[in-house]
Amino acid sequence: MKLNPIAQRFVLHWGEMGSKWGVNRTVSQIHALLYITGKPLPADEIAETLEVARSNVSNSIKELQNWKLISMVHVMGDRRDHFETSTDVWALFRTVVSERKQREFDPTIGVLRDCLNSADLGREEAAVQQRIKDTLALMESLSTWGDQMLKLDPATLMKVMKLGAKIQNLLLPK
Repeated sequence: MKLNPIAQRFVLHWGEMGSKWGVNRTVSQIHALLYITGKPLPADEIAETLEVARSNVSNSIKELQNWKLISMVHVMGDRRDHFETSTDVWALFRTVVSERKQREFDPTIGVLRDCLNSADLGREEAAVQQRIKDTLALMESLSTWGDQMLKLDPATLMKVMKLGAKIQNLLLPK
């Protein structure tokens, strides 16, 4: 498949951004390709379109499946496995945030709780203990807030995001 210039630019840029976000470039490009085309594609067509090795595509597909960002589908009349992603940007946002929270945020909260519950905590200076407590409190609050935000419908979430710093006008007494 030959991509038009704008689609190609999107896919290439998404790959660059993915590497800055700690995601393999090819993984990001495959996801971008599936998203921008909006249709299921077989691995060999993905490899040909992106001009990358088929083995690289296979490994990248596994990673995207582990992140719950793509799924395998079958296309009538074609025995090959095809892969697709949601074209709903909000569904993708929710998936990425949930997966990153589960992989990165939640383990940190667990370690902080373990530190506070450790018998060795008393050996630490009071300032160290307080920093761990403060960090845990912040992370737990962010976790709860994030979970609540992810449950909002997209229209409501957009309104909350557009409020930005103006939200303090609703909260602070006049």
